Amino acid sequence: METRPPCPPFTRETAIRKVRMAEDAWNSRDPQRVSLAYTPDSRWRNRSVFPRGRADIVTFLTRKWEAERDYRLIKELWAFSDTRIAVRFAYEWRDAQGAWFRSYGNENWEFDEGGLMAVRHASINDVAIAETDRLFHWPLGRRPDDHPTLSDLGL
Repeated sequence: METRPPCPPFTRETAIRKVRMAEDAWNSRDPQRVSLAYTPDSRWRNRSVFPRGRADIVTFLTRKWEAERDYRLIKELWAFSDTRIAVRFAYEWRDAQGAWFRSYGNENWEFDEGGLMAVRHASINDVAIAETDRLFHWPLGRRPDDHPTLSDLGL
């Protein structure tokens, strides 16, 4: 059996760690790395797209990060139970023409006993922003530990 600690049942501390691990993986913009946090038959709803399984996840994320350039993400724990975690997030990106956006959303996650995500539901809204209104300025990759959180930024 594959495992991806921390595993359920979650505590506040392990849920926060799970959220940060997900944020770090997504900020890598490595579709293969990200896909390994999900069960082989994971079911997603991401906006109006419904990937099923790791191969679909890799295809989806490859297309996503080709379109969403200079992607930087912050996730924050909203709520948790034994096997579920709810997250709010925001990320900034630019399109091929150089226009900047901040995308806001919520995710609901359900995990198997090994800590792999079996179900992911994401609702996301995009807001055009001026480049001067960007708030996420760290180098591409992992958000520095001392960077403000969504709550710190008033988002």
